Amino acid sequence: MGAGGADDIAARLDALLDESSLSDVVAPGELVAVKMHFGESRVTGHVRPRFMRRVVGWLQKQGARPFLTDTNTLYRGSRADTVSHLRTAVEHGFTHQALGAPVVIAGGLRGTTDTMVPVEGRLMTSAGIGPEFVQADALLSVAHFKGHEITGFGGTLKNLGMGCASRAGKLDMHSTTKPYVKPSCSGCGVCVSWCPADAITVGETAEIDDGKCIGCAECISVCPTKAVGIRWNESTDTCQRKMVEYAMAVVATKPGRAGYISFITDVHPVCDCYGTEKISIVPDIGVVVSLDPVAIDQAAYDLVNAAPVADGGQLSDGYSAGSDKFRDLHPDVDPTVQLRYAEELGLGTRNYELVEIA
Repeated sequence: MGAGGADDIAARLDALLDESSLSDVVAPGELVAVKMHFGESRVTGHVRPRFMRRVVGWLQKQGARPFLTDTNTLYRGSRADTVSHLRTAVEHGFTHQALGAPVVIAGGLRGTTDTMVPVEGRLMTSAGIGPEFVQADALLSVAHFKGHEITGFGGTLKNLGMGCASRAGKLDMHSTTKPYVKPSCSGCGVCVSWCPADAITVGETAEIDDGKCIGCAECISVCPTKAVGIRWNESTDTCQRKMVEYAMAVVATKPGRAGYISFITDVHPVCDCYGTEKISIVPDIGVVVSLDPVAIDQAAYDLVNAAPVADGGQLSDGYSAGSDKFRDLHPDVDPTVQLRYAEELGLGTRNYELVEIA
């Protein structure tokens, strides 16, 4: 674990990587898929290029050949197709010249190309994964830990399961959630431009056609008046479990060849895909590294909950350190479903030892 401000984190990142066991999962000459999130256009909800340059440099010291990668999004944002996605990556400073490694968008021009990977889960038998993740020799997940309106929080499991899935896979995971419009809707129409299924019309208020709705929940994220909600039942639990099974499929293609980094910095209250700037809910905590995707998410979850609340953030006044901040943000979502289910399936363990790197 590394802690402190941005300058301190950058300076200590090399030492953190050197002290970790990540060198066990990469070998000289191998192609390493570095799975990350390049951020929505003009929003800072992503790991900074200055940090990724350190990660790339460290991998190259091991003799590996890294490339930065992500899949296209299900919703209509600045990363919905490969051309727009690459333009956004460049806009945010993720270039070959700056980082020393190329950016490769996985899954083809529109995210429809995938490799079907068998899954020994309880909900599905196969998962559509971006071929680049399957074909790479090794995988390094670099997640930005934050809150999430459907899964409670998004970390390594989400970076793997949701982030490596093809568009069809993303749809499969989200299709159990169905949003509705509250009477407080102003009829502004912002949600219409983000809906990938053309399921929303606007009169005095917005209306969602359940027959067309694919459950991606982007309307929830972009609504400026918080007038869109989800019919909370078991749908969020199912979405989390499907996400875990997709993560399991990704990891299954890399036995002993996957490692995980999680940046607990700029911990925003909702998904980074939300196309507006957000305020962190806690001060920057640091970076954690592990070879266990469950343990690293559990550690990040615990560290955020143990931290004090950031000034000016979304959490309620006086919310104490040690309380579950993600339940405060999303009270109808149980964020531990993904952790418990991943452990049940043998993807990893929720037990961990936290070692701080000086």
